[in-house]
Amino acid sequence: MSYFDAASAAPLHPVARQGLLAALDEGWADPSRLYREGRRARLLLDAARATAAEAVGCRPDELVFTSSGTRAVHDGVAGAAAGRRRVGRHLIVSSVEHSSVLHSAERHTAAGGSVTEVAVGRTGAVDAGEYARALRPDTALACLQSANHEVGTEQPVTEVAEACRAAGVPLLVDAAQSLGWAPVPGPWSLLAASAHKWGGPAGVGLLVVRKGVRFAPQGPADERESGRAAGFENLPAIVAAAASLRAVRAEAAAEAARLRELTERIRARVPELVADVEVVGDPLRRLPGIVTFSCLYVDGETLLHELDRAGFSVSSGSSCTSSTLTPSHVLRAMGVLSEGNVRVSLPPGTPAEDVERFLAALPGVVSGVRERVGAPVGAAPAAPGTDAAAAAGEPGGAPSGPGAGERVVDAVGRRCPIPVIELARVIGQVPVGGTVRVLADDEAARLDIPAWCEMRGQRYLGEEPADRGSAYLVRRVS
Repeated sequence: MSYFDAASAAPLHPVARQGLLAALDEGWADPSRLYREGRRARLLLDAARATAAEAVGCRPDELVFTSSGTRAVHDGVAGAAAGRRRVGRHLIVSSVEHSSVLHSAERHTAAGGSVTEVAVGRTGAVDAGEYARALRPDTALACLQSANHEVGTEQPVTEVAEACRAAGVPLLVDAAQSLGWAPVPGPWSLLAASAHKWGGPAGVGLLVVRKGVRFAPQGPADERESGRAAGFENLPAIVAAAASLRAVRAEAAAEAARLRELTERIRARVPELVADVEVVGDPLRRLPGIVTFSCLYVDGETLLHELDRAGFSVSSGSSCTSSTLTPSHVLRAMGVLSEGNVRVSLPPGTPAEDVERFLAALPGVVSGVRERVGAPVGAAPAAPGTDAAAAAGEPGGAPSGPGAGERVVDAVGRRCPIPVIELARVIGQVPVGGTVRVLADDEAARLDIPAWCEMRGQRYLGEEPADRGSAYLVRRVS
């Protein structure tokens, strides 16, 4: 079995296991007590804090340990926003932030604050200039991930941090995906991370608040962790987290080069081996071990199950692998294909042979899934007696309703990838310049139909309200 989901949780690093077992024997006492066992536990806690601070690039007294990375984000956003309440209640986030940041933004809005969500391009990166233009006199806090958890795209943190510093606004960086590889550059003000992303144990997060940042911890006061994280410290897990962070960073340069070569191999060969695939994310500014692609005409849930049966553990942002039946907010923000989405995130130490086995197995798995759902084979044929040039001068506006030269596809009540499959089946039956109206109520159609048009060279005219679901209009170009 090959585990390819390190972006969700990396396997426990051997150093973390050693540290955890040792600290279970030596670090069980209360580190706030003055007797011998308490002093021994305090020494372990202080050493772990110093180790983690060195890896982050901050002072030890700026770093506290939390119960998770999500808790670190929630406490960081709430504390920084409260500390700067006199300045204003405006918050800036990107549209591809981790759900912990977006949920904090929702709560901020519910409490009367305002939020600006900065859009991203098709690679998943924000434009630093757009972030700078979102800054206002009443901005209390800006948030930006260091690298995306679904597609691996690295964000321009340094440029955004410089703009925030010039405006006097603190920047909180969610460094969960990148901290195991390198420190976060730039003059950021707050940072959150999670140990299970770099091979430490689950249940340990980091929250860093730079000196000089106005910060007001929310919730009942607690004497632990400078009042910023309540409850008895999980010292064995903290020791293991700090030890594994130091260990993975010592190995990072060599391992990053090796994993980058493996993911480059996947990025290049998947489109060669499998037809109708879109590889997403920035091809250059990305984390070493993450590569994401989407396959047309594929049921994502079935694809993941079949890959699991073939011996590969991967994840997906497809709506048909989600209980909400909505596509990943990251893929939606990028405007890329969501159906048949696969995220491969290689843990350190992944053998090249495992990647080759994956590449050998993938075409047959995708072909089998497509066959089950009745996906079309090859491009749609041209309708007889049509002229491709006739569509060249067609206006881009959508027709107001069905008429001559238009086909209607009723896919209401049918989930991805059926609406796109039905569109592909009928597009060749309309003349060049004619339209297809797809009726669908699946949220994924809003992403996947425009993405199909771009991949197939057809023209997407837009979305209209319909009696049932929405109508997506496509003009045949060739």
